[in-house]
Amino acid sequence: MREDQIRTILTDLNGGSTDIDASALISTDGLIISSALSPGMDEDRISAMVAAMLSLGERTAAELSRGNLEQVMISGAQGYVLIIHAGNDAVLCTIAGKAIKLGLLFIDASRAAKAAAAILT
Repeated sequence: MREDQIRTILTDLNGGSTDIDASALISTDGLIISSALSPGMDEDRISAMVAAMLSLGERTAAELSRGNLEQVMISGAQGYVLIIHAGNDAVLCTIAGKAIKLGLLFIDASRAAKAAAAILT
């Protein structure tokens, strides 16, 4: 039941914009909780990279006295990866194309993360 609810949130997030390619809810220790990834994307590889980026982001924020980490965004030639907290024990990873409007990505991903966090608690 919980898995179905989270998958629905991820599917709705991906369907909300043609520029969102994939999303996944990942535990802070790097395990996939649920995903709506494109064919050919490796869940284990993505979850490991997200956990590494999360750890590095948290350490960087702490070392540079920036407070608690809120998000990690990676910008590449083909698009963006946005990682945001979804409660205390999970993060939402959203993979989007370059044409997406970043404000909408932040809003949509934040809403999805809050909805997922509510299910996880």
